[in-house]
Amino acid sequence: MTGNRVTVIGCGHVGLVTAVGFAHLGHRVVGLDVNSDLVAKLRGGGVPFVEVGLQELLREGLDSARLRFTTDYGEAVREAEFVFLTVDTPSTLAGAADLSNIRAATRSLKASLGDRRPIIVNKSTSPIGTGETIASILVQGLAGDGTAPKIVANPEFLREGHAVHDFLNPDRIVVGANDSADARAVALLFEPLGAPVLETDLRTAEMIKYVANSYLATRISFVNEIARLCEALGTDIDRVIEGVGLDPRIGSHYFSPGIGFGGSCLPKDLAALRFTGESLGVATPVLSAVDAVNRSRPAEVIRRLRNELGALEGTRIGVWGVTFKGGSEDTRDSPALSVIAILLNEGAQVLVFDPAFPKDVPANVASVMVSSALEAANGSNALVVLTDWQEFCDVPMARIADVMRGRLVIDGRNILEPDAVAAAGLLYMGMGRPTRNPIMEVIA
Repeated sequence: MTGNRVTVIGCGHVGLVTAVGFAHLGHRVVGLDVNSDLVAKLRGGGVPFVEVGLQELLREGLDSARLRFTTDYGEAVREAEFVFLTVDTPSTLAGAADLSNIRAATRSLKASLGDRRPIIVNKSTSPIGTGETIASILVQGLAGDGTAPKIVANPEFLREGHAVHDFLNPDRIVVGANDSADARAVALLFEPLGAPVLETDLRTAEMIKYVANSYLATRISFVNEIARLCEALGTDIDRVIEGVGLDPRIGSHYFSPGIGFGGSCLPKDLAALRFTGESLGVATPVLSAVDAVNRSRPAEVIRRLRNELGALEGTRIGVWGVTFKGGSEDTRDSPALSVIAILLNEGAQVLVFDPAFPKDVPANVASVMVSSALEAANGSNALVVLTDWQEFCDVPMARIADVMRGRLVIDGRNILEPDAVAAAGLLYMGMGRPTRNPIMEVIA
């Protein structure tokens, strides 16, 4: 395959993975970002965030000269056949997606294109109708020949921590456009991956992304609600999930209880779809309930601590995890941060460990970060697991029992083995799981 010339605007999580992925497939890629420090780091082979396999693909792309980075729009689009927009779309206070970065990138792109007409591919998660917004900016103030810009929507389905794997092993490629030829041209960029391709119109492709993430959020809130019922009924959520998940219509993926979902995608996309409904006069009570259940989960951890310890003022609480999920340094909308904030507000002494040592945390959280899981547990009245890092499963619970002052372990992610915790002499409380009391060794 002869590589195409691809420009990727925005070198965050989605953009950088897209750039190195296309370079790996043989395309000639220019990554553009307005952050000069980030571009310098990328040119030197450094990666700005945790992502398995990213460092290797970045180095491969640089060494092969198929990948380079710039801050200059003119340089980036000079020979581009395809321009991917992968800038962030944060939430406004009302819940709508903020399109200011997409608008700014499109205006800068327009100023640099001249008479060139590459296919513009929107990979940013953005509201239904964004493709039309991009097109209107590109033609604004131009006499033109009546030919519409080539706009394609190509939503991403990348999981943080597994984004490189997901790019190279997609379960589907969605391309939406008003012109089928443009959609097919974008789909051909991914052809070596052998994934099924769904071709739609622009708005349908944009809608698919929002529906996918909102459904995943719904599964999480649903299983968290069922976990509460299991606790009240004295049943085990693990066996319930096992039995229900064997139904191929349901499955067990994305169906584990915990302290709720977070990150840069699910909360934001759920809010944006709700806002879209409100703006059109379409009620979305299911989505509202999903959000309400999710917001209640951090308080559930606090309730359990109060039930066991009483007032939290002056207690010492060890916390494992601050990122929204294991395998990532991302703390955006992390429910772990919500739990920690409540603990600090109630006067607890908190010690926090996270294997990613994230820097983007509030100052009061940064000041209580420690260097190991054992240090976080040392002298604690209770230990709370808030992020599903595999490293936490590998910590010997007997060592934790030796250094803790109290006995309570609250597993907010259901990642620990309850019997192993109890065997170490600790009281185990999970989400929807039966409580495991300490198993004390009797010495005759």
